[in-house]
Amino acid sequence: MKFLCGGLVFTALAACQAPVIQADYLIENGQVFAGDNTPAEAFIVAIKDDKIIYVGAPRKVETAAVIDAQGHYVLPGFIDPHTHSIADLLSADSTRRQNQNYQFQGVTTVFNGNDGFGDPDIEAQAAAALDGGIGTNTAFFVGHGALRKSVMGGDGRAPTDAELTEMQSRVAQGMTDGALGLSSGLFYAPGSFSDTEEVIELAKVAAAFGGVYDSHIRDESTYNVGLLASIDEVIEIGTKANIPVNIAHIKALGVDVWGESAAIIQKVEAAQQEGINVTADQYPWRASGTRISNALIPRWVKAGTVEDYLARLSDPEQIDVIRAETAENLRKRGGAEAVLVTRGKPEWQNKTLGAIASERGENPVETALYIARNGDASIASFNMDAGDILNFMSQDWVMTSSDGSTGHPRKYASYPKKYRDYVIAQNVMPVETFFYRSSGMVADTFGLCERGYLKPGYKADIAIISPDDFAPAADFQNPALLSKGVTHLFVNGKPVIENSKANADLPGDVVRRCRGAVGE
Repeated sequence: MKFLCGGLVFTALAACQAPVIQADYLIENGQVFAGDNTPAEAFIVAIKDDKIIYVGAPRKVETAAVIDAQGHYVLPGFIDPHTHSIADLLSADSTRRQNQNYQFQGVTTVFNGNDGFGDPDIEAQAAAALDGGIGTNTAFFVGHGALRKSVMGGDGRAPTDAELTEMQSRVAQGMTDGALGLSSGLFYAPGSFSDTEEVIELAKVAAAFGGVYDSHIRDESTYNVGLLASIDEVIEIGTKANIPVNIAHIKALGVDVWGESAAIIQKVEAAQQEGINVTADQYPWRASGTRISNALIPRWVKAGTVEDYLARLSDPEQIDVIRAETAENLRKRGGAEAVLVTRGKPEWQNKTLGAIASERGENPVETALYIARNGDASIASFNMDAGDILNFMSQDWVMTSSDGSTGHPRKYASYPKKYRDYVIAQNVMPVETFFYRSSGMVADTFGLCERGYLKPGYKADIAIISPDDFAPAADFQNPALLSKGVTHLFVNGKPVIENSKANADLPGDVVRRCRGAVGE
């Protein structure tokens, strides 16, 4: 209920004696979560310009805009530590730049440059984002694979001393410009051609600036060194480079490694006891998302240029070896019916590899090679065990992420899916823990100041959600449906969703690492 005192809007009669808070927006009557893993409080939240200026018991507030959050949760906007949204944010289409698929999940900040793909030129990306405007905040990694490609092309070899020095210089520049740290995609070419020592030397540079090493590990299955050895490698890099490490989209991928989550957890916790800062992020889906070429084609085939790659795929002297290795990779993924094409030629769309092969009258390996030669395709690969997903999700060092990619519903629905399936239905964690691992924990892990919590002086990145309605709409047949239940969303103090409808405002900013740098 609202009261009037001297013509001012406020929320309790006793507040007539308190100093007046001058605000642009007042959020009242909601259950307010600070983002720090504590239960909700019956607080009000006041916003002025781009900041939160008050969170606490009802006080007298002078404002022209009051949001009645009765029956709703008020919480920090989620921070997604693993996305592939840069193409949307830098699009010429202003609607794409809004990033609505994330806004309607309650996400106000997205990271980019993950999996080693991050353009080392942080300033150029930041300028492009801000010049056109963006609907969510974004932050950037320097990508190891992008570094390698810019300095060495696609060569499958070790760098020369001069090339390594050049890559180190570019990491230093990116960190100076505010990058979160160094990301790697050691499963993907050309990052897969590096050895551990190369990555350590580059991670040392990021460490000197207080950055984080974020890694798509070398093998999440049994493709090369194996899952457990890849966990050992990321821990070794953290130890020798003296840098915090984050295991990207942690999983046990494929039938050969189902059940290995317990051994991974033991390795991580042993490293933590030795003083190594190890975290992970996770998306709440059984299916991963990548491309046919990344999932099934042997990595050595992709060395060099695109022309080299395509030539190998058609080389009669190499094709039998390629077929055999592709068949083994498909087995690890669970077979042709576990691979769903989500984006590619219309005749492939929303069909399993097995179904496409049947239509073509050939075995699935030949179909995979055909697709790889003819434009490739994005896939959802149903390769994870439910027990491993729950085991990882239960760990207090695992954050929420989406790894959003076009054609996979995780780009539109990861946060509401985790809330609905794992928080509400399965009670894996209390709601305040879900909010913390989706906001404050991410900000703390990656050194973001004034983000991730509802605190005075912090940026006003705020979500208001209906606890009964917050749910995914996207699925694998319809992967681009906006989620439901976010009624209001503020980015830097500006509403981008009001009464469940998006507006065209683009108030997002480029968020730069602010803690842990040299001298701090």
